[in-house]
Amino acid sequence: MQDKLYEFIMKVQSISKIGMLFSKDPYAIENYEELQKLSKELIEHFGEYQLNRENFFARDIYPTPNISVRTIIFNEKNQLLLVKEKAFGTWSLPGGWCDLFATAQENAIREVKEEAGKEIIIDKILGITSREPYLDNKSLCEYTIVFEAKITKDLNNFCHEISDVGFFDLNKLPEISHKYTLKEIQRILENRKQNRVVFD
Repeated sequence: MQDKLYEFIMKVQSISKIGMLFSKDPYAIENYEELQKLSKELIEHFGEYQLNRENFFARDIYPTPNISVRTIIFNEKNQLLLVKEKAFGTWSLPGGWCDLFATAQENAIREVKEEAGKEIIIDKILGITSREPYLDNKSLCEYTIVFEAKITKDLNNFCHEISDVGFFDLNKLPEISHKYTLKEIQRILENRKQNRVVFD
């Protein structure tokens, strides 16, 4: 029971950090700050930690890469599933940052459900790639785990961050997002054709 409680507190700490990073509403930010303060106190109490720094998740002891997931999904016409990002107007493979206390596969399944409105089953891993060569911001170190999956159910909805979902011919792809670039997608697909897994 105590392990579950500690996991819950850590989730609240993570959600509060994300909320403070992305929220623009001052009232919401105040609430996230309060959640962060309360969860920090609980972590110190239950985990017997002394968090003598502003944020428990700050990488100020040993920096490590960020981990994200992306998922390749084809339909029966061999068209690739992409989602349109409302913020940028560009298209991307469904995916995003990994949440705490969830496996890479669980994160990929959740992201596809939220962004594309599809329930899926993961078939295989296509690669673990370093994004550094494709980033303009070289200070960000990110590894991406790329899966291939099949759709098991169409939920016909998607989250507020996405404005559209569609399947595209590989030779007629729309403008691709910087979050996982066209070169990265092409690299994964080329290796997939040769039954090779990409490992950086």
